[in-house]
Amino acid sequence: MKFTSLVKGALICAAISLLPITASAESYRLVSGPQGGNWFVLGGAFSSYFTENGVQTSASTGGGVSNVINIDRKKADVGFSVGSLLGAAVKGQGKFKKPVKNAVVLANLYPQVTYFILRADFAKKHNIHTLGDALKVKDIRIGSLKPGSSSEFVVSSLLKLGYDTDWKKIKSGGGEVQFASYSDGAGLIADNHIDMFTFSVGQIASIVMNIESQTEVVILPVEKQALAKLAEAYGTGTHIIKPGVYKSVTEEIPTVGDYTIAVIRKDLPDAVVKKMAETLLAKKGELTDTIKDFSSFGAESAVSKTLPMHPAAKAYFESQK
Repeated sequence: MKFTSLVKGALICAAISLLPITASAESYRLVSGPQGGNWFVLGGAFSSYFTENGVQTSASTGGGVSNVINIDRKKADVGFSVGSLLGAAVKGQGKFKKPVKNAVVLANLYPQVTYFILRADFAKKHNIHTLGDALKVKDIRIGSLKPGSSSEFVVSSLLKLGYDTDWKKIKSGGGEVQFASYSDGAGLIADNHIDMFTFSVGQIASIVMNIESQTEVVILPVEKQALAKLAEAYGTGTHIIKPGVYKSVTEEIPTVGDYTIAVIRKDLPDAVVKKMAETLLAKKGELTDTIKDFSSFGAESAVSKTLPMHPAAKAYFESQK
């Protein structure tokens, strides 16, 4: 996705995100993602198009974990997360102490990819070729999105299940961990304040290209065994980053694959939910202009095969196949 598209979408979101999150009975609250990421931009676009179609919506920042919790507790109405996280939430696993019951899928949107970006000079110095190699370096400095984001949920789950480590162990072993936004993390790795920046975003991510334009990096592959353990726990898949998208990728890189989803309150009226679903299909072209990954969205892929889905959304998308 071109950086200019991200900026264009951000202008929409910046204006809408100034609206208060407390809204009238006829207004709906959308929670997106941290500033600088695709979800933040997409949240502004969703809110704008929902409102155009008669469903008054205001957008604010958010995170994959907090979005599910706030939607379940009726503090928000719709928002973004990833399939693995909602899967853990409905089972009361991971960061969720008890099962959520009022947060369900509005639609599968597009694939979500987890990146482990390492400074090339650090990789060369320590002979690093995989994520496992990097985690063996005691004094590694790692940047991640903040706890509460779906990105941090996936990364910390992978570290725990696949590599038997966590942020606390990394720090006690001599490493450093910083939590930052997409844009701040990009600056930290470019300025050599961290050695590795890890986050989840779409298949074609301007943030990755932005980092590559500032410093030489490598994108690390995740070991097969670690991917399998995460998949067994949370239903994630393996995504292959192929050459041709990023200049630092010269061979296929296996990493964590998931799905960005729109989550919605189960108790919202069918008519409102159907209008939202209709809007997503009708505005696919415009949304793809905002986030290129949205080009993979369609009526068939929108239907979740494994997670609870709002009946009105499911019925609508199935009628459009």
